[in-house]
Amino acid sequence: MASSRLLHLLALFIGAELVSARHSDPHIEHALKKRATTLIPDTVFSSQDELEEYFDYNYPWGDTHNGAALMSSAQVTIIDDAYLQLEAVYTGTQADNSALSYNSGTIYAKQYFTVEANGGLDFQANFVAPVAEGCWPAFWLDGVNSWPPEIDLAEWKGDGKISFNTFNTSSIVAAQDYTYSTPTTAWHTILVELRPESDDSTLKADFYINGDLMTTQYGAEMVGQPFYMIIDYQMLGSSGTSGPTENTYFDVQYLSVTSYNP
Repeated sequence: MASSRLLHLLALFIGAELVSARHSDPHIEHALKKRATTLIPDTVFSSQDELEEYFDYNYPWGDTHNGAALMSSAQVTIIDDAYLQLEAVYTGTQADNSALSYNSGTIYAKQYFTVEANGGLDFQANFVAPVAEGCWPAFWLDGVNSWPPEIDLAEWKGDGKISFNTFNTSSIVAAQDYTYSTPTTAWHTILVELRPESDDSTLKADFYINGDLMTTQYGAEMVGQPFYMIIDYQMLGSSGTSGPTENTYFDVQYLSVTSYNP
């Protein structure tokens, strides 16, 4: 059984690498859109109260994760009643934990997100993201019951690129990097459409930047699985071993989540 699952995962991974990016079937999409339900409205960052209606601070499991930043609500701000700002501040080595050298901000949605058979989810937001070495902002889905699954809806790892990733296992990962202009000075719209395949087990993910389809990836046995949604400004870790000493910011605007589940 284990070997057959591995072969299935490998087939999905290879298929994701070989398939040309394509749009979803317009007839199916038209039918889905008729039952669209807003789970998180694009006004969610219009006030601190609105933010706190839908999100909690830090990670679902605590205030640290795989990097050098300690998370706290003090680093999370709504700017001009218009957008979310996560601020990373260099502190030097922290007395309570020598592995930490930044204070920063992360939030996660209070609700879980699951793609059901014959349904789907859309995640969309605008971002201004720091891409200097040591800066590691991310917009991602993490399995509630286990890891994996994980889907990085958008991730920046200190190299000037944006990454889209789907983790079937820790080693079987579909990944796509894209270099785009003005990441730190202009808003860029990320849209990820999650849809079940016909086997009602495999999850298909279409990743878009500013309306252009960048890549299509697949996750085995992800249909029906609950996910956390996390907006995260971590430091160092996968983005490098040295980072900025000046304050840096990760901005998010017009976040929305739409469900097409039955």
